[in-house]
Amino acid sequence: MSSKTKKIDETLLGLLIGILVFAVISQLAGMFFVKSIMKYTLGLWMGTVLALACAYHMWWSLDRNLTVNADNEGAARAFAIKQSMIRYAVILLVFLGVCVTDFAYPLSAFLGIMGLKVGAYIQPVINRLLHKSSK
Repeated sequence: MSSKTKKIDETLLGLLIGILVFAVISQLAGMFFVKSIMKYTLGLWMGTVLALACAYHMWWSLDRNLTVNADNEGAARAFAIKQSMIRYAVILLVFLGVCVTDFAYPLSAFLGIMGLKVGAYIQPVINRLLHKSSK
């Protein structure tokens, strides 16, 4: 494994851990303010699983795009747009499903999906903590 691939994998790991940390904190903090803890939990963890899947899909599609379409800028741009549209469509379908079926709170599902954003912001801190513990 090259050092570049290892760094990308460490970045993905930090992002995934950040998403999970945010989900656990959201679970503990939010369950005291809702009527149905089960609906809150279902929505939050559905959104969190979706955020984890999106993070992995982003990593996979970027890695594949850099490998396959390295020489063709037009194809690389088209592939990146296609993959991001797939991610957004899946997020939209899951979120609409939660809204229509009413088996989980849509706001908690949205909170879980936003874990992707929070995970991206705290990923550098997570990576520093991982490197301190490995030394």
